[in-house]
Amino acid sequence: MGAKSLALSFSVQAECNVSRARAGLMKLPHYEIKTPVFMPVGTQGTMKGLLPDQLETLDCEIILGNTYHLGNRPGTEVLEKAGGLHNFMGWNRGLLTDSGGFQMVSLLKLAEITEEGVKFKSPYDDSEIMLTPEKSIEIQNCIGADIIMQLDDVVQTTFQDYDRIKEATERTSRWLDRCLKAHKRPTEQSIFPIVQGLLNKDLREQSAKDHMTKNVNGFAIGGLSGGEAKDDFWPMVSLGTGILDKNKPRYLMGVGLAIDLVVCVALGIDMFDCVFPTRTARFGCALINKGQLNLKQKQYETDLNPIDNDCSCSTCKNYTRAYLHCIVTLETVACHLISVHNIAFQMRLMRTMREHIEKGTFPQFVKKFVNELYSDGNYPTWIVNSLNSVGINIVRK
Repeated sequence: MGAKSLALSFSVQAECNVSRARAGLMKLPHYEIKTPVFMPVGTQGTMKGLLPDQLETLDCEIILGNTYHLGNRPGTEVLEKAGGLHNFMGWNRGLLTDSGGFQMVSLLKLAEITEEGVKFKSPYDDSEIMLTPEKSIEIQNCIGADIIMQLDDVVQTTFQDYDRIKEATERTSRWLDRCLKAHKRPTEQSIFPIVQGLLNKDLREQSAKDHMTKNVNGFAIGGLSGGEAKDDFWPMVSLGTGILDKNKPRYLMGVGLAIDLVVCVALGIDMFDCVFPTRTARFGCALINKGQLNLKQKQYETDLNPIDNDCSCSTCKNYTRAYLHCIVTLETVACHLISVHNIAFQMRLMRTMREHIEKGTFPQFVKKFVNELYSDGNYPTWIVNSLNSVGINIVRK
């Protein structure tokens, strides 16, 4: 079972017999990716605080780069001379680039959206940039990522104007056709369409069905994890995985909290990305199964334990909570050390989920994970409902 092309092949190797969780193998031109997978974000062709060889040591299989920012700096001319982003940054594994569409939200004050594309005022100078579907694909063809994203019309998740949401959803489908037509390297790079529609069930369903008619190697679910209530978030994820081709990888954009990863794997998602692990490290927060340790807190001043006794990353092997407390947010090395641990945590979580899917024990893993995170038994309603929807009952009897 799976999809195969020169640019990408995907096979489902094991499925949970209760939920929609599955373990897959996605073969890309630069690397073979075991799913479910988390992709750290290297916006400018670099991970904040980590080197490419450190990411390899942490068993990171694929990372994400940002088309808008890379197109501005260093620009396509430099990337072409370098032979693409893989060569430019010294990364030999999988690479995915977003389309630049998210900047419609993050740089909204600098953007003007029309049917032609998005006109940006550069955040670096006063120059204007027109990002069209064709231009987005041209830049991504130059970057050379294994997976590239269509340019989509992105609206803030909590936006309420139905007419604007409908316009953006339908425009995303039209822009997909333009992206596919402009794609010059289809045997080396796979375009993933992006399902849009925000929190509107009918629009999301129509978007997913429109994209299913295209000859593509995988799908993305976008327009979520933007501040909406979790009770609104998970039904849209479930709707997407219920419609999209189960023989192709399904990528949920912008999701990185551990509990979200566990729930969404149960709902049938294969791929995730988020800046969260490295961003939270810059604020002195380390990830553990029970949530986060804020190492700025005075309680860690004399704590000579590692961040996590069960973690084998270089930070946990060599440094204590007390040491990190002493330097956190003051010395840049602290951001580096906590980032190493946080990425290691994400990689281990995904690997553990895959192993449990393969062994047929994924529902038991989910119950244990949620019970450790909410040891008082006070589970958020959205977690109970989302997991119940795929047959996993976490409530203690």
